[in-house]
Amino acid sequence: MLTALVGVATITAQKAKPVLYIIGDSTAANKQPKAFPETGWGMEIGSFLTDGITVDNRAVNGRSTKSFINENKWQAVVDKLQPGDFVLIEFGHNDEKTDKPEVGTTLAEYKINLIKFVQETQAKKANPILLTPIMRRSFKNGVFKDTHLGYPDVVRKLADSLHLPLIDMQRKTEKLIVGLGDEPSKKLFNYVEPGHVNYPEGKKDDTHLSPEGAKIIAGLVVEGIRETHTDLIKYLKK
Repeated sequence: MLTALVGVATITAQKAKPVLYIIGDSTAANKQPKAFPETGWGMEIGSFLTDGITVDNRAVNGRSTKSFINENKWQAVVDKLQPGDFVLIEFGHNDEKTDKPEVGTTLAEYKINLIKFVQETQAKKANPILLTPIMRRSFKNGVFKDTHLGYPDVVRKLADSLHLPLIDMQRKTEKLIVGLGDEPSKKLFNYVEPGHVNYPEGKKDDTHLSPEGAKIIAGLVVEGIRETHTDLIKYLKK
């Protein structure tokens, strides 16, 4: 009988451990070995967290708010959400591709989809945290240019109107990239010399992150978590 009670207590303790879900696109996603050294920041965030929380990274390459919902990837998260869990929500890179109707969204559609994520998270008594999309490395004649149009502003306004925690990754990563400058900022991204086993002809990618870049960007996410003053802070390493 005592053994059975201990077993029940163990299961209860396991269930009490919260989960940090990440939903988003390729900038956060877990990567296959064939894509290395491309690395999503979601692969690195666990190193900043204690073992009191589990990371479940559901971000997927190429997905927008629309396709993440239409492919039932969001429903798969909702079905598992428990009270006290957290959901980091970062989209925008693919929503802005309005020439691709399967992923592109208008600003109004983007807002509606974000509200869906938020409300369905809250309905499960879990905690949504909105993130603006990270910046691409986009310099022209040494001058940095934002490529995200009005999508980050939608996230900011939504966070403000619904009184939600916001991590403004657009502004954080812009400060980082501009601070490094045109050439030095390449180290953050998937720049690979020819001859690499996964990229025989080399790669010059200003969207996806290098291992170093992913670690640094994950650190900025953690910086943002501290600024939100949510309960997620207590799972950050000191």
